[in-house]
Amino acid sequence: MSQNNEFAKIIAIDGPSGSGKSTVAKELARALGVLYIDTGAMFRALGFYADQQQIELVEGVDLTNFLNSIKMDYGVSSTCLIRINGVDLTEKIREHHVSKLASIISQLPSVRKYLLDFQRSLAMNKVCVMEGRDIGTVVFPNSFCKFFITASVDIRAERRLKQLQQSGDNSVTLEQIKDDVRKRDETDMNRVVAPLKKADDAMLLDTTELDINNIINILSNEVKFRAAHLGFSLGSST
Repeated sequence: MSQNNEFAKIIAIDGPSGSGKSTVAKELARALGVLYIDTGAMFRALGFYADQQQIELVEGVDLTNFLNSIKMDYGVSSTCLIRINGVDLTEKIREHHVSKLASIISQLPSVRKYLLDFQRSLAMNKVCVMEGRDIGTVVFPNSFCKFFITASVDIRAERRLKQLQQSGDNSVTLEQIKDDVRKRDETDMNRVVAPLKKADDAMLLDTTELDINNIINILSNEVKFRAAHLGFSLGSST
């Protein structure tokens, strides 16, 4: 998508792993009646599928051929969030070990370029909520509304543990998850390509002490204010 327009009709939500940004983004999109795009699921899907195909997660001919050979579909149905080459990966990408694969593959420039083009094509001419780690800084730096969602390491680890337990995964402890969260933060913030950081014009929101209803009220009011000011029409964009 061209970046020449003054503003893109994107509500960008960035933040570290486990900050609650996926839940916030989903609920905000539902409240506003617009499309929700989870970019983290795309990195997880690519990491998982490449690993299953025994593709080494490094730049090179094998990775290039892999990216050129796949077809990714997003938002296929209410039960299928993402698939690659017809394989539904919606549930598989939430397994704990996939976080490490996503962290590794997200550092590769060719993968980021592949998904940058894919994400921009998905959002073309739509009002949508897009969440990730570099939406407001790299993917859509001209988003009309930007938020940076964060929370304490302890809270983020507790949320992740609860999510895993609810899916039947009891293979990791809280301390292991805390360690993983800290390592993922360090990797994301210090990578050479598109590091995790707050955009200068993004609203910072710490969700540690806030419940989801308060968060959605704060964000939706800000979005509506900015949309009205710029003459954007919010409505069903799914």
